[in-house]
Amino acid sequence: MSVRAARGAWARSWGAVFRRGASGLPQPPLGTAGVAELLRDATVAAEDGPSEAAARRAPGQCSVLLFPGQGSQVVGMGRGLLGYPRVRELYAAARQVLGYDLLELSLHGPQEALDRTAYCQPAVFVASLAAVEKLHHLQPAVIENCVAAAGFSVGEFAALVFAGAMEFSEGLYAVKIRAEAMQEASEAVPSGMLSILGRPQTKFNFACLEAREHCQSLGIEDPVCEVSNYLFPDCRVISGHLEALQFLQKNSSKYHFRRTKMLSVSGGFHTRLMEPALEPLAQVLKTIEIKKPLVAVHSNVDGNKYMHPKHIQKLLGKQVVSPVKWEQTMHAIYERKKGSEFPQTFEVGPGKQLGTILRSCNQQAWKSYSHVEVLEAAQEPDP
Repeated sequence: MSVRAARGAWARSWGAVFRRGASGLPQPPLGTAGVAELLRDATVAAEDGPSEAAARRAPGQCSVLLFPGQGSQVVGMGRGLLGYPRVRELYAAARQVLGYDLLELSLHGPQEALDRTAYCQPAVFVASLAAVEKLHHLQPAVIENCVAAAGFSVGEFAALVFAGAMEFSEGLYAVKIRAEAMQEASEAVPSGMLSILGRPQTKFNFACLEAREHCQSLGIEDPVCEVSNYLFPDCRVISGHLEALQFLQKNSSKYHFRRTKMLSVSGGFHTRLMEPALEPLAQVLKTIEIKKPLVAVHSNVDGNKYMHPKHIQKLLGKQVVSPVKWEQTMHAIYERKKGSEFPQTFEVGPGKQLGTILRSCNQQAWKSYSHVEVLEAAQEPDP
């Protein structure tokens, strides 16, 4: 993707924040209308087509942006961003879309409220795009030279907004509906997610099968227990009924698990337990004008680049009930011939989990990794 297109993608998404809201939503404050004008030249340049200089860029001069997902939220996120241009305007626009003060919740919590799916997904989405604004201010060349983006679960919506595929307010509204529907679905069945670090001989699917059989012995009909996240070699997240996850923890040695940890989420995401969330999300996606991304964005469903707007609309819905193939996505982005340079990688948003995963997937690519801090320096947690 050209320098101009990458820069224009971010400009286009910013302009959309202040031009209009999602259908039926209140308009952002009029005082923020001039913010997008600061990037107007970049938008115009993006529409002019690729430059010859961009075509000659070496891989080491290119950049990749990674957007975190649910589970990365922490009280205080956003505090390290407020001193940068347009970040407060971004949160003001979010307040108009959501109907509550997201900045207040992000800065002061409580953590129990921020951890709720209905709140943490919008919070991570906005904090990640605010982190992009910080990066754009400090290192504009990173945005100009961006060639690919990917987001983990809800982070995929932020990646698509960054790439100009949807407008900020409409993307945020879709995230709001998605989060509320997933929260409701998770409350219908006691379920969760279990992170498992295995060994080469670990058979995750066999372990899930026996966990489902255990649930059936308890009288649970049609139990769910399946891989929901492919993180890196020998590391998976399994989602399903709580009884199935508890069975796996108790039998860790049998299945050659090195370590297990329950995740602080409210349900068995990325499985068919989330089927009740499909229709609300599908309906809101139909109301959004989705455009072809100006920067390559990789889908969680298969790890491949999105090809066209209809493709995006279809897979964003499918993603809710499908495993996140993050390991496959990392291979798709970073696979190259031996001796080739790797692009600079920036994790934009709370936490450094995606950097840790990248290190386990491709250590050479990780050597060019950086994190855009969203907390104050003194607040940064130990990764």
